[in-house]
This record gives sequence, structure tokens and C-alpha cells, in this order.
Amino acid sequence: MTPLAAAANESLAEISNYLIYSSMAVYMLAFFAHIAEWTFGSRSKVGRTAAALTGAGAGASEDAASVPTLTAYGQGGDTAVLDRPKVTTRSAAGTRDVPDGPGAAGGTVQGDLYGRIAVSLTALAFLVEAAGVVARALSVQRAPWGNMYEFSITFSTVAVGAYLVLLALKKNVRWLGLILVTTVLLDLGIAVTWLYTDSDQLVPALHSYWLWIHVSTAIFCGAVFYIGAAGAVLYLFRDSYESQLEAGRTPGKFRTSVLERLPSAASLDKFSYRINAAVFPLWTFTIIAGAIWAGDAWGRYWGWDPKEVWSFVTWVAYACYLHARATAGWKGRKAAYLALFAFACWIWNYYGVNILLSGKHSYAGV
Repeated sequence: MTPLAAAANESLAEISNYLIYSSMAVYMLAFFAHIAEWTFGSRSKVGRTAAALTGAGAGASEDAASVPTLTAYGQGGDTAVLDRPKVTTRSAAGTRDVPDGPGAAGGTVQGDLYGRIAVSLTALAFLVEAAGVVARALSVQRAPWGNMYEFSITFSTVAVGAYLVLLALKKNVRWLGLILVTTVLLDLGIAVTWLYTDSDQLVPALHSYWLWIHVSTAIFCGAVFYIGAAGAVLYLFRDSYESQLEAGRTPGKFRTSVLERLPSAASLDKFSYRINAAVFPLWTFTIIAGAIWAGDAWGRYWGWDPKEVWSFVTWVAYACYLHARATAGWKGRKAAYLALFAFACWIWNYYGVNILLSGKHSYAGV
């Protein structure tokens, strides 16, 4: 490599670092906007809005005067839909028939405004971070997935991208925004603090088109599995909340304010299942592609390397989860625990195996 080319690559690496840090700053702004969305959509406003819309309770007319009127697109101009229609989910016989909550904004105009600002900032941060990943790829002139730092910044980019795609498809996932932005900031903080590695070329074994195929699908699967796991975690909280109400107990004000705005437990359970089921075939392909690449690089398709073992364990865990849902009728908390165990296996395969265990996948370093 000529000195001029080396200097150009070094400049691109610096630009990449600047863009990653810039994306973290924008994600931080999005984090505060999401906090504002939840704050201004608080329980008291949800209650006043519900009273105004239904006319229930004494003094409903006075409450209605203080609550903005919410109309639909195409009805009298360009007013946005803030109050979702009541959606009742019936996932199985004997389960609760509970409507989905109004979302983080709580059906209020001000909460919705901050929510839209948060989504816009998240989209901007996604574009900046994606540019940082591209700059990193140009600086090393290869796929930017040669070490844990590059994997981490790409992982968070794909996770946010998947969230934005679901929003663009009009899916009810804006409640995921605060959790997503928080974990993305955590992921990037770990990446730039402990996992950062200077731009460098790969060892000869990794110079293959399979790098683009195998690692890209692994990153995509992990990012989507994360969204499914987030849905499972929120399901557990919402199901506990619904169980308390069903038993006649009164949850705390903060707990009620947050959990009553989420989709119903049945909706979250179904969301997590559909996400995991959709990406599982691609995870199967990821393992097969890795085995083919191993055959080309090392002369064997399977060698019980720690990375290979835990990739297979993750596959088995998700396969058990999907099989239990399909045949044993597992829904609810047991299925959620199994889904979270499967994602924990994926996380261990990424952090634990890469950092604590040694094997043929260790040559890329941190």
C-alpha cells in the first residue's frame, strides 16, 4: 500500500470514529425525547383522555374541555391519528381479552409530538451511524465485520434499521423506542470504550466472499432476535400487571402509568413469537454458511470450536421455543422465558465466547 493510500485510509478511519461518536450524541437526544414522550403521556393524561372520549364519570364534559380533540387522517384536514382503535387480542381459549394500550404518547398531542421528534432523531442517528460503518469499511477496504468493535457498531445499526422498517410498515412498535435507544447507547458505549480496534486487514483465512454472507446474516439475525427478546421482556411485565388487575390488586401509580400504555400481554407474546419465527430460518442458513466457509478455510465443516458449539446451542434453544409454541401450545410466561434463554445464548456466544474462550474464531481479536 502506498503512503498516500495509507493516509487516505487513516483519514477514513478517523471520519468513521467521528460519525460513530456523533451518532451517539444524536441517540442521546432521541433518548431524552422518548423520555418526554412517556412523561407527557402519563397516566393522568391517559385517564383524562379516556374520560373525554367515552364521556364516562362525573364531570366528563369539564375534562373533555381540557383534552385535545383527536381525529383521523382524511377527516377535516391533516390531523394525525393519536387514539388507536381498540384492538382486542384472543391468542387462545381461556386467555384474557384485553385491548392494547394507547402507546408511549398516551393519546395526547404533546406526547405524540415528542414521540415523533424521538423517531426523527432516531432515524437521523441511524443514518449517521450507518455512514460511520460505511466509512469504516472504506478505510479497511473490506466488509466491516472483522472484529468485535466492527460487529457491534453494525449490530446496533441493523437493530435500529429493523425498528424503523417496522415503523414504516405501520406496525405498532413505537413503544419499543426508549428501550432500543437505551440499549444501542449501551452497545456503542461498550464498543468505543472496551472493544475498539484500529483499522487493519484480516488474516488470509477470512479473505472470502463468505465473510459478506455468513457474518452479515449473523448480525441481522442477532439484531432481530434482540427485538423479539425486548418484546418478551415487556410481555412479562405487562402480563404481571394484567394478573394483578385480574386479581383485584392495585399496582403502583408509576407501574400503572407505564404498563397500561403498552400493547396487551397477548399482543406482546404474539409479537415476540412472530419476530423469532421469521428470523429463525435465516439463523439456520447462517450456521450452514459458516460450516461451508469452515470447509473452505480450514478443510473441515465442523470441529466443535466454541463459537460453533454455542451457535448450535442457540439454534437448538430457538428451535425448542418454536417447537413448544407450535406443538405443545406453549404461550405466555413459559414461552417468554425460553425465548429469553435462547437470546441469552446468542449474547454469550458473542461476548462470552469471543472474550473468555479461545478457538479458531479468536484470531480476529477483540
